[in-house]
Amino acid sequence: MSDNFDSLRAAIPYAPLKLAALEGCRDFAAKVNEHLVSYRHDNPTHDLQNLAFKGYAQDSYLADCACPRFGSGEGKGILHSSVRGTDLFILADVTNYSLTYKVCGYTNHMSPDNHFQDIKRVISASNGKAKRINVIMPFLYEGRQHKRSGRESLDCALALQELADMGVSNIITFDAHDPRVQNAVPLIGFDSFMPTYQFLKAMVQSTPDLKIDSDHLMIISPDEGAMGRAVYFSTILGVDMGMFYKRRDYSTIINGRNPIVAHEFLGDSVAGKDVIIVDDMISSGESMLDVAKQLKERHAKRVFVCTTFGLFTDGFSKFDEYYENGYIDRIITTNLNYHDPVIYEKPYYVEADMSSFLASIIDALNHDVSIEHIMSPTEKIHKLLSRLQ
Repeated sequence: MSDNFDSLRAAIPYAPLKLAALEGCRDFAAKVNEHLVSYRHDNPTHDLQNLAFKGYAQDSYLADCACPRFGSGEGKGILHSSVRGTDLFILADVTNYSLTYKVCGYTNHMSPDNHFQDIKRVISASNGKAKRINVIMPFLYEGRQHKRSGRESLDCALALQELADMGVSNIITFDAHDPRVQNAVPLIGFDSFMPTYQFLKAMVQSTPDLKIDSDHLMIISPDEGAMGRAVYFSTILGVDMGMFYKRRDYSTIINGRNPIVAHEFLGDSVAGKDVIIVDDMISSGESMLDVAKQLKERHAKRVFVCTTFGLFTDGFSKFDEYYENGYIDRIITTNLNYHDPVIYEKPYYVEADMSSFLASIIDALNHDVSIEHIMSPTEKIHKLLSRLQ
């Protein structure tokens, strides 16, 4: 926040700030709210007595909202507090499957489709009264269906266009699977933030003996799609990079995708070095674990996995097995999406807290100031590295 203090002080907030957190991310939203309250009370950028900044410093910015359901499973959005004239930020975790609802007496778990419908319900409930509507989806809805191969739907593009048509001004996400999906909505704001600094900070805190130099550390891209993340990480740390590419059987489709035949490695020797695998998500973890095993078979010293979203769709048994066999040492993921509480008992799990980062983003957007310094954490990483020397 200190880096952006002057620009915030010179700007007037777009409108009074409100956060509408859907049920799936209320714990995380509460932490974001705490940071915003702290920013504006303990280190305010404006004169709190000035009438022009009425509503700037609140004890809470959370709006009371809900999306109850009828017995048929149909739902509706309700705002129990006023959002008239506000800069409304709607927060939703579309991956939170822990929430349930009843359909004719049967229990259903919330799917990403259900969460996305709830986002639209809250937008509709604001009824044109909010001065501006911003949607924060840390995990971008349908972000993995970002391009068409054959006769397929373009779900992510359609979802973004739907939000734009409903009057959303900005869409904020993290580590989008392919940021080029923003081409579907060229006339509204679309920002995809990276948790690089938070990864490095969590890793340094959890592994004090980590040596960050080209003799002791190497960055690994698990596939071609993660190359950009790995290149940035390796460049800013000044270490070498390697990559795997997936050989797939394109004659077969299993669970909607072509199965991976093998992972082939390109790069220098990893023998005796710590390696950091960087990717946007762990879904089932099959590919990530295979890459980790191959790195250990190539005599890597320790294997760290940095992934923005830990979905763990097939549970933790395979990860437990690989940890016990020494194939993985740490898995660092953010708290941007729901995690099964059992993960906090795992000895290999490290959380990268993103609440302060998101609060900084919201505060900057509310002031309509540049967020370039937030999107590029280079300076903060250099400061962290200098403290380690």
